[in-house]
Amino acid sequence: MLNIQDGRYVSPDLRRSGIAMLIPSLVFYVNFLWLVLRSGFIAWRGRYDDKMWEESSRSVIRMLEAIGVKIEVEGFENIEKVKGPVIFIGNHMSMMETLVLPSLIRPFKPVTFVIKESLLHYPVFKYIMASRNPIAVSRTSPRQDLKTVLTEGCARLENGISVIVFPQTTRALQFKPEQMSSIGVKLAQKAKAAVIPVALKTDAWQNGTLLKDFGRITRRKKTRFAFGQPITVEGKGTTEQELINTFIASKLKEWED
Repeated sequence: MLNIQDGRYVSPDLRRSGIAMLIPSLVFYVNFLWLVLRSGFIAWRGRYDDKMWEESSRSVIRMLEAIGVKIEVEGFENIEKVKGPVIFIGNHMSMMETLVLPSLIRPFKPVTFVIKESLLHYPVFKYIMASRNPIAVSRTSPRQDLKTVLTEGCARLENGISVIVFPQTTRALQFKPEQMSSIGVKLAQKAKAAVIPVALKTDAWQNGTLLKDFGRITRRKKTRFAFGQPITVEGKGTTEQELINTFIASKLKEWED
C-alpha cells in the first residue's frame, strides 16, 4: 500500500538513473509494456485478481516516479467516510488515471470502471480489463449507454463494488462543465449510493500523435488527484452535478502551473 499520511500521499524524493533522465518516456514505456504483457498473460489464464490489479497499478506509480513524475493525492479520508460502495465521478485527462486510480481506491473499496468498449479490443490489455468486470459503453448511443450503466452499475454496487465514471465525452486538458454528462449522478440516484467527486490533473502523460494512449511523459507537470466530500443525490440531481463540477473546476484552478 502507498504511504498515506493524514489523508495524503506525496511522491518520495528518489535518485533517478542517468538513462531515466535522458529518455524518461522510453524507459517508462519499456517497463510499462513488460508489465502489461506479464499481467495480460496472467489475466488470459484467468488468474488476475483484484490484489494483482492493485499491485500492477501501484507498479505504474513507481515507474512514473522512477523517471521523475511527482504525484500528490489528497482526500483519502473522504473515501473512508462512506461504508459500502460509492460512485467516483471525475474529469478525464489522459490514460494515466485509468492505470493509477485502482491503487488509490482498491485498498479501501473493491472498484471497477465504466469504460469505452474499444478498450476490450486492445491487444493483451483487453484480458486485463475484461478480468475487472467493467461496464462497457459504446459512446455512440447515449440512450443505450445510460441504460447499460444504470443496469450494470446497480448490479456492481449491489455486489459491493464501487464504480468509477468519467462523464466527459472525451479526454480533455481543459475542464468544461458542459461536457460532463449526468450519467454518474443518475446511477447514484437509482442505486441510492453516495458520490465522491474526483478532481485530477494527469497531463504529465500526454496524448500521443499516432497512438492517443501513448504520448510523451513529461516531468515538468506535477500529477495531482483529489477526492472530495461524499455527496448524497436527492431529487433530480442537478444541484449535486453542479457540486461535482465546482469541486473539479476549483481544484484545477488551484493546481494551475
